[in-house]
Amino acid sequence: MEFFKYTKTFNFMGKSKFAMIFSIILVLSSVALLMIKGLNYGVDFAGGTIVQVQYDKAAPIDAMREKLKSNELFNGASITEFGSPNEVVIRMKNTTSDITVDIGDITREALKGTGEYEIRRVDIVGPIVGAELKEKGIMSLFLAMIGILIYVAFRFEWRFAVASIIALIHDISIALGAITLIGLDVNLDVLAALLTILGYSLNDTIIVFDRIREGVTENKNSSLFDSINESVTRTLPRTTLTSLTTFFVVFTLFMFGGEIINAFAFTLLVGVVVGTYSSVFVASPILLKFGFSVKDYHQKLAKKAKREAEKDRMRAQYESGVM
Repeated sequence: MEFFKYTKTFNFMGKSKFAMIFSIILVLSSVALLMIKGLNYGVDFAGGTIVQVQYDKAAPIDAMREKLKSNELFNGASITEFGSPNEVVIRMKNTTSDITVDIGDITREALKGTGEYEIRRVDIVGPIVGAELKEKGIMSLFLAMIGILIYVAFRFEWRFAVASIIALIHDISIALGAITLIGLDVNLDVLAALLTILGYSLNDTIIVFDRIREGVTENKNSSLFDSINESVTRTLPRTTLTSLTTFFVVFTLFMFGGEIINAFAFTLLVGVVVGTYSSVFVASPILLKFGFSVKDYHQKLAKKAKREAEKDRMRAQYESGVM
């Protein structure tokens, strides 16, 4: 089903200079935010304890803070609402060194007199485990990009591979900048969202690149500039439908999924928008700047076809007994 039909070719590459300036501003702003403010690592990466408490009515946060002051374990703890006024999360950087001690029981004892409540969840991550998770999370992002670089270079050629990696770095940088600006906790769910962005953005970029290669192969006389415009225009209906469908699903998760999935959904929202934009206005213009030669590409295809024909001829002679 076609949402709208391809009728004319849009001059995307004619707007690429303005798009690249806009992208550079966004990336530099994101890098500046990361250097000045830094990422707010959550319990998964920084270590600490999370205690989720549910009251039968609106949680008395001020009274809770006063009660928790009496125990050194809760020094520097933050108390925030968790989805509704009667549910809160206590976050602290401390953990107990004694594994036999139940932090849930300590919290229950410390909050006596603040009303009727229930301890819903207790998550504890040690600082060593948190540091290891952070290291492996960063490593997973780098390994994913290296794998993508090898795959695209093998399937297309090195210019396509470098262009796709630059587009992915662009997407991840802006997503991290948005996370830093909002002040979200960076946990394993945010890492999962970043890896999902890599896959989503790469899929969109590969489809555009596939169409560019197809257009260059079919039309020997067209320039790369015209081929990119033609290819991006032809993929526009598919890109629009896919991006809008994904965006509305993720937006629904963000609005109604609750606090647990909020960071994941927000990161994906940014990634869907930026990933769709970068496939058109970042990856393709970079390919154009790298000077991909249509003439050289056709010469390469001709040599490949000649080699295949020679192999077929030799195989036919061998099968017929003529050498």
